[in-house]
Amino acid sequence: MAANGSIPNGSAEAPIDVSSVPSIVGINFGNSYASIAEGLAECIANEDGERQIACAIAFHGEEMYVGNQAKHQLVKNSQNTITGFRNLLGKKFSEIPQAALTVSTPVIQHPSLPDTAAYKVKVLQASPSPLPITATNTPLASQVATPRSEPIEVERILTVSEVATIFLGSLLQSAEDFLGKKIVGAVISIPSWFDDAQRDALTKAAEDAGIHVLQLLDDAGAVTVCTAEGSEDVPADRTQLIVDLGASSLELSLLSVREGLAYSLATLTDSSVGGDEIDSKLIKFFAKEFTKKTKTPLSVAPATDPLDKRAEAKLRLAVEHTKRTLSASPGAATCSVESLKDGLDYTGSINRLRFDMEVRSIYDKVYAKVKELVTSAGLDLYEVDEIVYLGGSACLPGLDETLIDGFTESVITPFKAGTVVGGGVGDPTTILARGCALQAYLLVSLAHESADIQQAFVKGSAPASVNATSRTIGLFVPQGGADVELGGAWVPIVAKETPLPCRRTITLEVTVGSGSKVGFELWEAKEGVKIDHVKPPKVEYDDDEEPEDEEEELEEVKEKITTKEAYLTSLSLTPNNTTQGKTKVQVQVILGVDGSLDVTLREAGKNGLGEAVSASVPAP
Repeated sequence: MAANGSIPNGSAEAPIDVSSVPSIVGINFGNSYASIAEGLAECIANEDGERQIACAIAFHGEEMYVGNQAKHQLVKNSQNTITGFRNLLGKKFSEIPQAALTVSTPVIQHPSLPDTAAYKVKVLQASPSPLPITATNTPLASQVATPRSEPIEVERILTVSEVATIFLGSLLQSAEDFLGKKIVGAVISIPSWFDDAQRDALTKAAEDAGIHVLQLLDDAGAVTVCTAEGSEDVPADRTQLIVDLGASSLELSLLSVREGLAYSLATLTDSSVGGDEIDSKLIKFFAKEFTKKTKTPLSVAPATDPLDKRAEAKLRLAVEHTKRTLSASPGAATCSVESLKDGLDYTGSINRLRFDMEVRSIYDKVYAKVKELVTSAGLDLYEVDEIVYLGGSACLPGLDETLIDGFTESVITPFKAGTVVGGGVGDPTTILARGCALQAYLLVSLAHESADIQQAFVKGSAPASVNATSRTIGLFVPQGGADVELGGAWVPIVAKETPLPCRRTITLEVTVGSGSKVGFELWEAKEGVKIDHVKPPKVEYDDDEEPEDEEEELEEVKEKITTKEAYLTSLSLTPNNTTQGKTKVQVQVILGVDGSLDVTLREAGKNGLGEAVSASVPAP
């Protein structure tokens, strides 16, 4: 599993004895949406039937709303609706940029806690209050309503941590109601850029909500846990690209997955690209259509007029359904809003082709960042074997069509595998929660292991402390190869970017030479991509058509190649069990943390393994 130390998995409390835990879950706590999963089951639904729960809290009168109900309050009650609080956990008020426009209640400086971010909301105070009583949220004696008094409107100041606690508590309650049993442990996903202060703040908020945090798991680690086993289409050893197109930022990770272990090759975060930008493009399109149909001016994204702000909030809610329809169907999707502006209703439609044209610039930005990431790792797009998408915005087919341009035709994506929806392994909206749930059950399976082993899986280690192979290590078999350029058949054993230490064993059938010996050379080889520029095939014209005098552009053709780099050692043995001039041999390679190598060669006959022939190569 990825939690073995190659991917940093965050911090947590000391391991506990979870052998008696009635139920544990995985929680994907995003900045826009959250989800919960238990084991291999699909995501848990809340009381409203939502499996993707909006990260929003709203207060209206004496009521408190959480999830999509709260998000709908952005239209008429935005000053009492809180969104986007996950990313503010652990941050000081002075660290939060104030220039950014917000569609919900703004972040303020807490009146009594220095440099603390908070929210100010108005509620009708009655007994009991919808708000929890905390150290920073204690009602004044004069504001407490008596049973006979009418509710009165009062202001409440909530810190970011308190808001997160309320939301996580709601998730916990929904999961317990759904499962019918108490949950006392969870693994929670976090973005890779969360620092120690943010991790500590999230852990505290969860603990205050009654959730015991077994582990904070990086998003990339959660993906690796969920996809570690591979599939029929995806090999166990592969280079994996993770594209997380969130509402406010783009996060990219390039991983080397080897035998279920993941090694981080490169990461990239860009806050200038996000799903909100896609929504804004769609909102502007429909606003323009509304103005064209009704002759009523509507300025959105950003809107300054109060009526335009309300219209934009309505459109933002409506385009969520429009995007989901476009993701699932190649036909047109509608957008319907009652009383969009000046009492005028609006119904419009957009097909996938037009939608892709409107957001093409965003797709191109993501593609450019992917190329930048892969190049920074010293690789070519052609060397990526699998693309994994995260987030609802990544479910768009147009994004997939744009990104796979430049990759090899064999690259696997959720769209090719048919798992982009429906809660499958590759579903971008459920993969993090499922990965966290699997990690939680892995921790349960370690309940009877020593504390050191448990701690190794919980704590993880920093990427800098993990060494990995820089080149592929394998065998050249001179007798059996048709590969004249390399001087024999190339049999890779340890792929490049494999975390150390490692052990690999292969069994292969070889031809016994005229000298009745079987010989091998162990080499380090460089695997790369060869790029040629060739003339495209000539286009045949009809007799009445004249070819245009245009300069012929060369096409770029890529091909994976292997080049000998460094000779390590050679081994040979005399086989005793040959059949029709062939025999089977077992080769085992062990690499130490320092790069030292031990290789063992044995004949694999009907009576078991023969006598070993060994060689060692010291660390470089």
